[in-house]
Amino acid sequence: MAYRTLEVERRGQLATVWLNRPEVRNAFDDAAIAEITDVFSALGRETAVRAIVLAARGPVFCAGADLNWMKRMAGYSHAENLDDANRLAAMLRAIYECPRPVVARVQGDCYAGGMGLVAACDIAVAADTVRFCLSEVRIGLIPATISPYVIKAMGEQAARRYFLTAERFSAQEALRLSLVHEAVAPDALDAGVERLVDALLAASPDAVSQAKRLVRDMAGRPVDDAVVADTVTRIADIRASAQGREGVQSFLEKRKPSWLA
Repeated sequence: MAYRTLEVERRGQLATVWLNRPEVRNAFDDAAIAEITDVFSALGRETAVRAIVLAARGPVFCAGADLNWMKRMAGYSHAENLDDANRLAAMLRAIYECPRPVVARVQGDCYAGGMGLVAACDIAVAADTVRFCLSEVRIGLIPATISPYVIKAMGEQAARRYFLTAERFSAQEALRLSLVHEAVAPDALDAGVERLVDALLAASPDAVSQAKRLVRDMAGRPVDDAVVADTVTRIADIRASAQGREGVQSFLEKRKPSWLA
């Protein structure tokens, strides 16, 4: 796959998607949005890919919307703004619903829509020097399209503060709020990501994919008869699946499962 705004690296069963516009602080425009949507949709269909890392070239992870793109948007009609927002929403959803686990490697500052990228990933590791900011209200906008993902990640009360104040906050605060799962020294960032990738690749590919979907489907639902029936069906299905049987059998026989052979 060849892209203008991205770089895609393959290493075995791992694909790394690099935001590759450091000259504009990896801000996204309509071209970048289309390419990010395409690459996550494509990688999600590849059975040879078992994990994806979302990373960025240069000192900034993502500064949100590209200024030239914003200038064009200033003249959009309401219908054109709806179309544009739908494409941004599709990009975030492509990451969030990707069947493969996605790890965000946040090496630099992350603002506005960039926080949506991080929140849409399954796991996020940030350098402890990174600053985050939901800056939209400063320019008369709101973080609407990214809000479902950011609120899920950092919680309603934190969102109330940072959506409204547009304050910058540290990686340590992002860790406290669960926006990121780890905040590490910059020189430990790659090792932290690698450790998580190794854990993902050691597990059953089918189980990881279904566990990702399980969290998405169960979050926020009441524990009622429908939920109980759903979970019972899911565990019965995976126990009877090829990888479920192989995983249990390999454990009992004290050998590596086939996906590690």
